[in-house]
Amino acid sequence: MNSDLKSLLALYDDTAPLAEAHTIPAAWYRDAAIEKLEVTGVFGGNWQAVGRATQVANAGDYIATDVAGEPVVVVRGADGKLRGFYNVCRHHAAAVVTAPCGHAQSFRCPYHGWNYGLDGSLKGMPEFAGVCNFDRGANGLVPVAADVWENFVFVNLAAEPVPLMDFLGDMAERVEPLGISSLQFHSRKEYTLECNWKVYVDNYLDGGYHVPHLHKGLNSVLDYSHYTIENGEHYCLQSSPMVAPEEHSQVAVTRTGDRAWYYWLYPNLMINVYEGVMDTNLVLPLGTNRCKVIFDFFFGDVRAEREEYNTASVATSDKVQDEDVAICESVQRGLGSRAYRAGRLSVRREAGEHLFHRLLARDLKTASNDRVLVDVR
Repeated sequence: MNSDLKSLLALYDDTAPLAEAHTIPAAWYRDAAIEKLEVTGVFGGNWQAVGRATQVANAGDYIATDVAGEPVVVVRGADGKLRGFYNVCRHHAAAVVTAPCGHAQSFRCPYHGWNYGLDGSLKGMPEFAGVCNFDRGANGLVPVAADVWENFVFVNLAAEPVPLMDFLGDMAERVEPLGISSLQFHSRKEYTLECNWKVYVDNYLDGGYHVPHLHKGLNSVLDYSHYTIENGEHYCLQSSPMVAPEEHSQVAVTRTGDRAWYYWLYPNLMINVYEGVMDTNLVLPLGTNRCKVIFDFFFGDVRAEREEYNTASVATSDKVQDEDVAICESVQRGLGSRAYRAGRLSVRREAGEHLFHRLLARDLKTASNDRVLVDVR
């Protein structure tokens, strides 16, 4: 491992309890070597949400996307089994599947016409007679782990990943009573922010610390004094009782129910649930100083007669997002200042952020050690 990277990783003490802990150092948000480690150790080594369960409900339905810089495709087989593969032809490495989602009986590479079954097996190679010592059975699409939980499709690029349900732990049991799988997809929005992806996650995990100051409308419907933060092994649940104020009417109308539930699943998925409403945030790195946040909106009723309400709910989310964009970009600028190296954490509010930083440090240090082993070999 590069001595500079080793020194950089050593700046953070992941064993410190919350009351004594600092945030991860400012350099971790800006350093290209850290970014490179995150690709393999964080995004390439953990379960990543890639789509919605309804997109792969039937045999032949597929989703194609990139995960940690790798092209992948997830497809429902004729036998009903969900499978994931690297979307790379075994002939000359072209993408076999070129649409982001759809339905297929088989996959035919657009480059030279190699054909693959929904189970990934190589079915045919045009004009390949006479090739010696070629094992068709060993040249199917290379598999990756794929699974479905609630509304979400996940993949994991690790060689031997922990099963998804084990990774979720008791989060799955806690989410089930919320009935989110019955909510229907409405729309998607994407934002590009001029900040590191971790800045956005930190902002989400500060236990509502910023809500009274930054989100006046949202704060009006939350009982901030009874806002709670609970950590699992790989997730954080932030939750608050709801109140019904007279002011900020659009927020009050579109954020109702007894309680708001905000789940974060390491490293980059957020699930926000109110009565009959869910929006999810998937945070993806675009470089040390940029990230993309994908918002998916779900509702209990997506019929035309509910569109006015649903549109107003999306607008409420937009307002909160606009406020978060401004502060996250401000934080990113501040992280480059000579005046800042690391901060402290609120014991009352920032246990979720502490969990995030410790999980991140664990994965980065593991990835750096793995890289040393590869270099030595």
